[in-house]
Amino acid sequence: MRLRLVPQETNIDFFKARKITFGVSMVLMVLSLVAWFTLGLNFGIDFRGGTTLRTESVNAVDVGAYRDAMQPLELGDVAISEVFDPTFGDDENVAMIRIQAQDDQESVTAETVAQVEAALQEVDPEIRFTSVESVGPKVSGELIQTAFLAVALSLAAIMIYIWLRFEWQFSLGAVVALFHDVLLTIGIFSITQIRFDLATIAALLTIVGYSINDTVVIFDRVRENLIKYKKKALQDVMNLSVNETLSRTVMTSGTTLIALIALLILGGDVIRGFVFAITWGVVVGTYSSVYVAKNIVLMLGTKRDWSKPDKTEGNQFANVDP
Repeated sequence: MRLRLVPQETNIDFFKARKITFGVSMVLMVLSLVAWFTLGLNFGIDFRGGTTLRTESVNAVDVGAYRDAMQPLELGDVAISEVFDPTFGDDENVAMIRIQAQDDQESVTAETVAQVEAALQEVDPEIRFTSVESVGPKVSGELIQTAFLAVALSLAAIMIYIWLRFEWQFSLGAVVALFHDVLLTIGIFSITQIRFDLATIAALLTIVGYSINDTVVIFDRVRENLIKYKKKALQDVMNLSVNETLSRTVMTSGTTLIALIALLILGGDVIRGFVFAITWGVVVGTYSSVYVAKNIVLMLGTKRDWSKPDKTEGNQFANVDP
């Protein structure tokens, strides 16, 4: 007996309150912009600059103990991660410690680095500091520009792809939905002040890919149904298409969220921002696939002659008598 999260046949009117749902989405986008420009983002070390310390020890790296030892120093954003490499021996345990730039300084001072080294040596007397590298604000500013350029270029490429595969109305709807997802994610990071770093940019690109996948699946079904039901109203065709793909949407989003929520609870502080961004993106991406992308297409309208080319096209002279 197969498990069904939704009935085999559903008839939910997703567009009954389409003006309200679309209006709410637009209001949330505006509020996200306001939050972004007023509250700003809590940029991590990647974007604010700072200092990276590389440590090595014969003893195993204890990230929790390292963090507890550095907490009294009140250095702000500190990221600690163990470095794994198959070439390392059993007595080579390497860690990377990233400390954000302090107020009005391009990097962490030598005195602060000495305090960090002393604190960690109390945890592990065998620890050695093999390198100290600093990232200034100029490099950080270039990273910010490059990161947002990557997101913008991905949106542009997807717009061209959808335009070529479907119609310009579908392309515009898909890009508005993706912009909605990215903007709402940035907005929630502004409001909650969760650390925003390069891992978050990777999460944004993941959200874009996840959301467009769901959107394209429904767009494909819409195109099929436009051919099949030539006289049915566009809104009815949209509703039918979303209902027919509802089981797939729920299964995909549901199973993804199960894994993400587990990582969010048990994954620890290092990946929490990344996982939170993807979790939030899956929710808003699923919503926008229906209530933003499809609403745009519904408002703009689309052609109804999606019929396939004539099978005899190009063979019109095949049966000419010699």
